[in-house]
Amino acid sequence: MTFVVSQGQLSGVSVAPSLAFPAYVQLASDVYHEYGHLYRRQPQIRTVVSFLARNIAQLGLHSYRRVSDTDRERLTDHPLSRILAAPGAKLTRYRLIERLVCDYAIYDAAFWVKVRMDSGELLGVIPVPPPRMEIKGDNWLEPEKFVVHGSKGELKLDPEQVVHFHGYDPDDLRKGSSPIEALRSLLAEEFEATRSREQMWRNGGRMSGVLKRPADAPKWDPTAKARFGESWRAYTAGGGQAGGTPILEDGMEYEQIALDPSKAQYIEARKLTREEVAAAYHIPLPMVGILDHATFSNIKEQHQQLYQDTLGPWLTMIQEEIGLQLIPDLPDSEDVYVEFNLQEKLRGSFEEQASQLQTAVGAPWLLRNEARARMNLPAIDGGDDLITPLNVLVGGMASPTDTAPEPAALPKARGRLVLMKAAPERPDLGDFDEERDAFTSSLERWTKRQFAALESRAGAKADGVPDLLAWWDEGSEGRLAELASLISDHGYRIAQLAAWGVLADFNPEAAGWDPEVMLPWLLAAAETHASQHEDAGRASIAEVDDEGDGWQANLRHAGEVWASAATVRALTASTEARGFGSHDAAGASGLKKKVWRTGGTNPRASHRAQDGESVSLDDVFSNGLRWPGDGKGEAKETAGCKCRLDYATE
Repeated sequence: MTFVVSQGQLSGVSVAPSLAFPAYVQLASDVYHEYGHLYRRQPQIRTVVSFLARNIAQLGLHSYRRVSDTDRERLTDHPLSRILAAPGAKLTRYRLIERLVCDYAIYDAAFWVKVRMDSGELLGVIPVPPPRMEIKGDNWLEPEKFVVHGSKGELKLDPEQVVHFHGYDPDDLRKGSSPIEALRSLLAEEFEATRSREQMWRNGGRMSGVLKRPADAPKWDPTAKARFGESWRAYTAGGGQAGGTPILEDGMEYEQIALDPSKAQYIEARKLTREEVAAAYHIPLPMVGILDHATFSNIKEQHQQLYQDTLGPWLTMIQEEIGLQLIPDLPDSEDVYVEFNLQEKLRGSFEEQASQLQTAVGAPWLLRNEARARMNLPAIDGGDDLITPLNVLVGGMASPTDTAPEPAALPKARGRLVLMKAAPERPDLGDFDEERDAFTSSLERWTKRQFAALESRAGAKADGVPDLLAWWDEGSEGRLAELASLISDHGYRIAQLAAWGVLADFNPEAAGWDPEVMLPWLLAAAETHASQHEDAGRASIAEVDDEGDGWQANLRHAGEVWASAATVRALTASTEARGFGSHDAAGASGLKKKVWRTGGTNPRASHRAQDGESVSLDDVFSNGLRWPGDGKGEAKETAGCKCRLDYATE
């Protein structure tokens, strides 16, 4: 048989609750406060409880039907969805969940009464304050009856008419045990401290000190003494003469005794109470305004922890109780469940999401009109076509987000976190000298080929001197892209060779190291070297004397100059890639020191002087470089350098 409860029956019992079970905390020998009164009067309790309630209530609560182990469908036109969207008259989903969490946090119990039509169809739920609800029956395993108390009567309900949320009590499986009970001694201490501070401020907050009357002053007449005492009390206690100027008699002096704020311990006591209350509810301290040890990074991590570890159990409890006590009362309830939209809080900022999605799909994923809509701009023609830049076509970079940063913003290798499924295997790359020579040969051939093309074009001109610089600038963009690709390819191989040289000695399993982490830095370095080599070629062209018939010989000479520059450029880029690769592996392996080792047959005097110089891994050497060939250094310190680094744990 269906027992129908209407909203009118609930509202008819009264507005003034009659407490159905003891919910008091003794704060002093003569002071008892009910749990709800503590929420209203204790700022620390209110801060923590409202923090929980607001953060859970703001999450969306969606209805789903499980189709298979790997698939589900969102229910938008199901009775459960309608009830959660409008659970009762003038009651929103937010207010329903906020009330639920507040009741549960304060009393470790919460109650929803199911409201139905005369036909028995479930219309919604109405929250009932725990102090109004009494659990009846001798069965300690589950309630036999619920009674809603009020000044105008009682309303008896069967268990099937109530959604009952409760925590754990060691003696009774039907009830919970409020966290406020565990905080009894702390709250009592805070109450006494507050009362003591109030008395202190009431008696001495305005003016605290002593009056001194000279020993040789005439004997005080009782009437005069009483009159002076009254006027002084009126002045210090805030009476009608407050703010005036007291008149001292018979040579009296006032000696002020200042209030010592450190002895009052006001801030410290309040902070301690909030810390203990937050701990009782498992809330990270920075989330409730205690920022003593907070930093940007750990607050961000604690925000993740909040929704995973602090609020996660609350959300699971609410979801499962709704699934157990509410959903079976609805038609078509098979495989139906509810779930809080927690991912909305964990998926990161829009910038982080956009970067991750773009990297995952390998191309831009947002239409122009979709982007304009986010900025409240009207759609444009052609805005529904997805644009894919050339640098992310098949065979190019994985994503536009892989474009390397400017050299000035190059990352340090030390301290990075690399997540890997397994340690990478050492590739078969030969040795450093072979790869450096191969790089030098490749760059020299490429350089000569570019000049040969320019010479061929210039030689085909029938008469006059060609505009060499104009021709050069026409092909600059294509040359830069091709040149950067060539340099980055060899640089990546050289960096891996150098890294494995360090790993073999200090970290054979390559734990915490991934060669792909080096790619953005190496791509940026390759772009810098390509630009510098391109500038060297243009400068050699600009030196060609275009007067008379000798320009062809001058052009050939310019090509030879640029080819010589290619040799130096390859050596410089190789040394930089070697230094960076070894430095990256050293940082991932936890090494602490780096040592400069001078190389080559005729090293610079400055490099020879610092041979054996040792600094910490994050520092720079005396010449201002992080490693040999460091692109942040001047050309006089890096060009053609053949030095290297050694590393040590201490």
